Amino acid sequence: MPSSPVENDNGAAYFDFRAAECVPESHAWMGMHEKDAAPVVAATMPGDEQQHGDDAVPVVDMSGGDGAAAAAARAAAEEWGGFLLVGHGVPGEVLARAEEQAARLFALPAPEKARAARRPGGGSTGYGVPPYLLRYPKRMWAEGYTFPPAAVRAEFRRVWPDAGDDYHLFCSAMEEYDAAMRALGERLLSMFLSSLGLAGGDGDGEVERKIRDTLTSTLHLNLFPRCPDPERAVGLAAHTDSGFFTFILQSPVPGLQLLRRRPDRWVTVPAATPGALVVVVGDLLHVLTNGRFHSVLHRAVVNRERDRISMPYFLGPPPDMKVAPLAPAAAGAGGSPASEPVYRAVTWPEYMAIREKMFGTNVSALTMIRVANEEDHEQT
Repeated sequence: MPSSPVENDNGAAYFDFRAAECVPESHAWMGMHEKDAAPVVAATMPGDEQQHGDDAVPVVDMSGGDGAAAAAARAAAEEWGGFLLVGHGVPGEVLARAEEQAARLFALPAPEKARAARRPGGGSTGYGVPPYLLRYPKRMWAEGYTFPPAAVRAEFRRVWPDAGDDYHLFCSAMEEYDAAMRALGERLLSMFLSSLGLAGGDGDGEVERKIRDTLTSTLHLNLFPRCPDPERAVGLAAHTDSGFFTFILQSPVPGLQLLRRRPDRWVTVPAATPGALVVVVGDLLHVLTNGRFHSVLHRAVVNRERDRISMPYFLGPPPDMKVAPLAPAAAGAGGSPASEPVYRAVTWPEYMAIREKMFGTNVSALTMIRVANEEDHEQT
């Protein structure tokens, strides 16, 4: 029998995945979108004798110097929209502590987790289903928390009201993870911009500083519980991230998949590379680079035998910043002459409103901010 929902004080229901003996109809997800029907290819790494060359997930090693790493990151962002990042200098114990504390959080009884439920009306922070996922006719096989890292101590007093040792261990681990990801994000941003001729120098350095110094961050903790029938369930539906880029710390359990294009097929990201972080290009970096770095559709599948944790750390602009293509980014690969901007300037909230409007239409919100479509967009 499927599990019964647990209700919090606000009347919100939470599915008890641990007690589920089958996938109920509320969570049964079978090919709801065209992209979900694309074939899946095996996870491969460079050097694997069995790999299909086009399906080896790129690996960018930051330990070899920022020049070589920047070139590799640019190539991966242009071709894939995502890659594995190694040699980044974040201590393994920092990553391990963060994942350990996330696992401990998810192991709490459902009523304790529900104390930190998203506020009525679909708040942007807290425990439970993010508001945009509620628009799907089916639910995901996942549970999660969303919070701004700077507010971790206030947010998680709702889980641990007594602010005891468990609370302090959790918050310290998340603050440590936040500091490491923030510093790494600034370094990767510099690499991305330098690869396009935008870092260093007088005027160009100012562009880099403005973007770097105003970066905003959000942390989301995901648990994808083991599932009695993985073929009937989805951990997270196919989507692109909306900000600049995302770091993902994931358990050594495969589940994250990137969509490779022409022909479309899903590639499972290897999960057993020690200390590796996944980098995913978001829609606003796609805009900032005039489409040279492409945002990538990605999704999460679930496992019959093992839980999987992922900790995406989202970086983007402040809500009032207009994001538009940077002039050097409009130059084509190989130094070809600059082209006209493809996208109009847009703030993050404006872009999210467009994404919400286009939900379920199979039309990318990026299409709606193309310069050629600006007049049509304004009319809609």
